[in-house]
Amino acid sequence: MCTGIRFTDSDGNMYFGRNLDWSTSYGEHVVIVPKGFPSDWAFMADAPAGHAVIGMGIVYENHPLYFDCGNDAGLAVAGLNFPGYAQYEDAPVEGRTNVAAYEFPLWVASTFSTVDEVEAALADTAIVGRPVSENLDVSLLHWIIGDGQRSIVVEYMADGMHVHHDTVDTLANQPAFDWHLENLRSYITATGGLPEPAHWRDAELAPYGSGAGMRGIPGDYYSPSRFVKAAFLNAHYPTKDTEAENVARLFHTLGNVSMVDGAALMANGAYERTLYTSCFSASTGTYYYSTYDEPALRRVRLGDHADADPGRLLELDPQPGAISATIRRVF
Repeated sequence: MCTGIRFTDSDGNMYFGRNLDWSTSYGEHVVIVPKGFPSDWAFMADAPAGHAVIGMGIVYENHPLYFDCGNDAGLAVAGLNFPGYAQYEDAPVEGRTNVAAYEFPLWVASTFSTVDEVEAALADTAIVGRPVSENLDVSLLHWIIGDGQRSIVVEYMADGMHVHHDTVDTLANQPAFDWHLENLRSYITATGGLPEPAHWRDAELAPYGSGAGMRGIPGDYYSPSRFVKAAFLNAHYPTKDTEAENVARLFHTLGNVSMVDGAALMANGAYERTLYTSCFSASTGTYYYSTYDEPALRRVRLGDHADADPGRLLELDPQPGAISATIRRVF
């Protein structure tokens, strides 16, 4: 399962991040697609990447399979698990732009500059459930896409494409986004303030201390609960100024819905945990991340690799126990 959020600083610069929760690692690492990289689409005409892209994912036969990523224009996208609801097309749809589900994040980040552009393109887009390989299953996902102005949620279900304006800049897993948004109405009395003492007959009842206004906000790992808590914290966190303050904001917020080993048993008999947390700073093009086993914060700046060979992907090899990282070329 997963949780994602978006917010802006006092100057309107976007910060976008997510938790990826699962029982075992996929071997994910930071992948950079240079501007001009020759994209080999499943159904669309091949074209060079219009934007440089950085994010977390894996590479399969020179295909970057992003879990989340951002581009040099400040647009970001993340895919979150959506089983039981996501339903893609079985085959390409004539007359539409057909995008394989596995390439959707790269298509968004390498092609578009703003959420407005993405939303306009989605009106004529079909998402096709074609696997990248016969040996790999098709992931059932929905996506949050954000820029400095707003975010949207994209869900492809049995009745087709749904694009929601994400007014709380938050996404978790199933059920569908409109259900999550409606469910927030059950928590409208929650507040970050300190309640006034209450009077019951002759008794004055004062709160024990801070936090009393949050009574009722769930704290379990269930998807609806994580959505509520992340949306509440994202809405009430004070707006900050500096990059350091806003990166801290994102990691503190997602840390409140991160999953600890041993607390959430999956149907396969394994326990789910937060494999990594990421943060993309749109203004600096910096990708920050931490992992479950290596919680020290690491960062990679997209601008440091602006002169990368457009014909080659770059993958980041993290150095265990260190904040620094090295870049290796993938041929």
